[in-house]
Amino acid sequence: MKFFRSRARRTKPSPVFRLAELYHAGQYAEAEKEGRALIRSPLSESELVVAWTVVAISVGAQGRHAEAVSAYEEALAVSHDFYGAEHWQTLKLRSDRAQQLAAGGRHAECEAECEAVVRAVAGAADEDKRLVALAATNGLVYALNKRGQHVKAEGLARDALATPGETHRGHVTLQLGLARSLNGQARHEEALAEAERADELRGALPEAHRRPEAGAVHVMAATALLELGRLTEARTRADAGHTACLASFGPDHHRTVEARELLARIDAA
Repeated sequence: MKFFRSRARRTKPSPVFRLAELYHAGQYAEAEKEGRALIRSPLSESELVVAWTVVAISVGAQGRHAEAVSAYEEALAVSHDFYGAEHWQTLKLRSDRAQQLAAGGRHAECEAECEAVVRAVAGAADEDKRLVALAATNGLVYALNKRGQHVKAEGLARDALATPGETHRGHVTLQLGLARSLNGQARHEEALAEAERADELRGALPEAHRRPEAGAVHVMAATALLELGRLTEARTRADAGHTACLASFGPDHHRTVEARELLARIDAA
């Protein structure tokens, strides 16, 4: 994830670089703490956008999704004034905020906002806006699945995955969205295959981007295995997913909660 792009050559590193390093190291509480302190210090507008963004994603990674929405709104206000409404940075913040809405159960709002962002970047040639489109499509697929619109989610995921280009973390999430849509249609063998394909895509990512997706891959595979009646395998994968989510995000993150609920379902089967 890109947090910062300097408009001019710097003679010394920006203080926001440390925030990004803390976040990527999984030190979310520390990134939030240092980010909030930095926000109260003199910063350029571009640095202030980054500081609020790191606070927002760090709060979300700790499972405090409503607070993350508020932090994203602070980042958005500064980004809108500094970069403008159509800049990729502002649009990416809108997409990220929408996905925190979904994580907090506000799926219809996430769907509407992600659709708006996808429309805003439609046909864009630059790589930054193409990645924003990928992120917003991910949010849209997730929201549609949560609202039971699995066929529509499947179609969107397949269309996005068919677009040629370098594999990004967003492609792994889209692949998992496809698996979720197939599970929702009781096509569990296909869902399991797509979850395993997501794991293959995850293996092609840089190491720093692999860890957060490990839990989601296990949970989606375990969901399919449970519905196929393969309870021992399902329990093993779900437990691995829960452990990975705990290590990456902690106990209150929506992915960890999903893994914990899945374990309860398996144990009750």
